[in-house]
Amino acid sequence: MCSPSPAFLIASLPDEVRRLEETGRFSEAVHVINRILAENEEAPSILASRLRWEPERIERMKKDFALSEEEAFQRLKAKIPDLRLEEFRAWIRESLVESREIEGETRVFNSFLPNLMRDSLEARRRAKDVDDVPERARNLLHQHIDDLFAVGVNSGTRYVKPVRNRILMTLRVKPDAVPDGEVSRVWLPFPTKDPLQPEARVVSSSPSDYVLSPGESPQRTIYLEAEASRGKGLELRVEYEYMALACYREVNLTKTAYHSKDEPQEEYLSEQLPHIAFTPYLRKIAEEIVSSEPNQCQRAWRIYSWITQNIKYALVPEYSTIECISEYAARNLRGDCGVMALLFTALCRIAGVPARWQSGWYLNPVRPSPHDWAQFYVEPYGWLYADPSFGGHEISNEKYHRFYFGNIDHFRLAANVDICSDFHPPKIHYRSDTVDNQRGEVEWRGGNVYFDGFSSEMKVLSQENITDEP
Repeated sequence: MCSPSPAFLIASLPDEVRRLEETGRFSEAVHVINRILAENEEAPSILASRLRWEPERIERMKKDFALSEEEAFQRLKAKIPDLRLEEFRAWIRESLVESREIEGETRVFNSFLPNLMRDSLEARRRAKDVDDVPERARNLLHQHIDDLFAVGVNSGTRYVKPVRNRILMTLRVKPDAVPDGEVSRVWLPFPTKDPLQPEARVVSSSPSDYVLSPGESPQRTIYLEAEASRGKGLELRVEYEYMALACYREVNLTKTAYHSKDEPQEEYLSEQLPHIAFTPYLRKIAEEIVSSEPNQCQRAWRIYSWITQNIKYALVPEYSTIECISEYAARNLRGDCGVMALLFTALCRIAGVPARWQSGWYLNPVRPSPHDWAQFYVEPYGWLYADPSFGGHEISNEKYHRFYFGNIDHFRLAANVDICSDFHPPKIHYRSDTVDNQRGEVEWRGGNVYFDGFSSEMKVLSQENITDEP
């Protein structure tokens, strides 16, 4: 038995349920869902699956908007000491502070603060203690990219500037998240076998017994089991080493690019429901972007350029609460790295350019963080990289903006090369992240442990340059 696929999200909710959810009347929505299921035993199976999932999705949405107005105001006031309540409420009305009504109360998005600081010049101007970490991380990244430009390129794909990373990932299950005496089943992300990272090995783990999924797994994991002591939490750790490389080549947009007869392409030109969907809206956008352009590389470039110019970076609710991520991005014109990567993948496939997913971590030692990007396939180059979110951050700098169309830096850990794939061994219950695995997944025989029941941390213990390139 495997964790259920989220493909049932393509089934639209009954209008009565959607109206209740949109107005935050979640309890009434669940009541109506239960009534519909009870009265329609022969309902289409995909609709029944969607309705059975919906109460869980509602609980997850409530957890994304967990802050009361007062809690959010005090959190922002700590950043902007002269902030007045009337100003804060005005920012809510203007949607600069994201909120929604839940059971008659205004609830604020947990991650509203970084989004506000990106969206509002006034908020940034008035904020105290401006974080300089992003700037230091960007400077280190730019230095690395400049080094790649200095190395130069040849006619073939070139993986260069190898580093050996030693990583420690720790996952802590909170007390009472799993009943006493029950075994926690844990899946942590692990580097997949890929040209970006040809070598990876486990150094140690706690507990010492583990199952490492095959190197070519679409979502590679290291699996552990442990039982918590009574009344105490549970800590699991994995330390490993892997080699990471950058990929740099000069992409000539004028070269004619056709499919290779030897490379399997169909799966990379198809829908992957629910999140890579060829909806009428996305088809129309792809048509407007690529027009009658016959060159595949030019098509991919137009899509990348459109996303980096038009989709504003923003943190979003948990992916498991979004019905179709690619359409969500195009409808809201905002999203995070994964939202942009899925939109790029969907639009490329619609436009006839094979594309696929990669994700894991961006391991810039200044500030590591989960990260998602994409690949696209054009002849004569083969598979190239596209990172629309990083490209969007660099929209004002042509050199760095252009770099992230075709190339990738060496601060990467790719654990996932596909979306919504099964683990090995398989997970039984609904996953906390139904798209990929970056923070880890936990369950016990009675159900899934959601993100509020555990925490995880990834540390870069060392990052060593390797002089002899493979």
